Amino acid sequence: MIEPFQLTVSQDVLDDLDRRLLHSRIPEGIPEYGWEQGTEPGYLKTLLDYWRTDFNWRRQETLVNEMQQFTAPVEGQQLHFVHAKSPYRSARPLLILHGWPGSFFEFYKLIPMLTHPEAHGGTPDSAFHVIAPSLPGYGFSPAPTAPGADCRRMAGWLHGLMTEVLGYERFYLQGGDWGSVIASWLAFDHPNSVAGLHLNMAGLRPHIGEGAPPLSEEEQAFLKLARKKRSEDFGYQAIQGTRPQTLGTALNDSPAGLAAWIVEKFRAWSDNDGDVEARITRDELLTNLMIYWISGCITSSMRLYYEFKHNESPLGPGQRVEVPTAFADFPAEILRPPRSWVERAYNIVHWSQMPWGGHFAALEAPELLVADIRSSF
Repeated sequence: MIEPFQLTVSQDVLDDLDRRLLHSRIPEGIPEYGWEQGTEPGYLKTLLDYWRTDFNWRRQETLVNEMQQFTAPVEGQQLHFVHAKSPYRSARPLLILHGWPGSFFEFYKLIPMLTHPEAHGGTPDSAFHVIAPSLPGYGFSPAPTAPGADCRRMAGWLHGLMTEVLGYERFYLQGGDWGSVIASWLAFDHPNSVAGLHLNMAGLRPHIGEGAPPLSEEEQAFLKLARKKRSEDFGYQAIQGTRPQTLGTALNDSPAGLAAWIVEKFRAWSDNDGDVEARITRDELLTNLMIYWISGCITSSMRLYYEFKHNESPLGPGQRVEVPTAFADFPAEILRPPRSWVERAYNIVHWSQMPWGGHFAALEAPELLVADIRSSF
């Protein structure tokens, strides 16, 4: 059932990518706008030129293959995942989940810190066995073939991976972006399986309708800010949640388009003072892009927004995640709800104000994230 997985990209795929990059057509922008209208053309041209001439994919491929990867079916859905076991018998299983536009590669620095803590400022009693899947439709987990593959459905598949395939009856959870939503539903639906939940983004929205406590001034200010950001910064959600197939056709055919669409999010959502490569290296950006390109998963990855918009149900009156939950509040996160808002949806037992870092915490600030996971669990 469980099969080892190793990434091997054929030279034909790399040659085709080289031709497409060579013939990229980058539209000119208005210099005064910089990044305001999207990915700045000058930076994009530099990145594409580096991708074609200097980026060493074979070296990055070797780096990816240092992660112990496997595939296995769960309820008819094939899943790709890293399963990195710690040498310590006391190690606890930790399922860690990425989001969009990330991938399992986000955790390549995090995993050895968790499995071998003695080499990274920790002690053996803080060791974890780490399971880091590609979400269905991302990377090397094939796209679901039927409607309804929303976050809650994915949570069920991942619960099956942990309990039925890997044999972990009880485990810990960590997630950001879509990973926070999926981890939250997994903890909500299977609380007896989850020993603790750690989030660096609030995944589930609380019920604030009839019967809920009135909103504080701080919570009202947060909702006002969220509405403003939705109109200015969340346009990508509108198109990915309604027409992912149309956009996906363009991005799946053009590495330049794919880079422009994804890199702009890494710049906007990282703690980088406008320099996209301040916290995340050029090779890390391109390795993540390569996972999308070689797997052709950009359309299916965006389809999760459609499923969320059309199928996902919010928490109802009186409902919240009762599993003990820790929250790491990174200052450059897309939206930062106040603790009182998060406590409406979660049983918060540990809250950390992080000194720096943003949305891609595992890549930007792995030491901070690991330290918080250790102290939380």
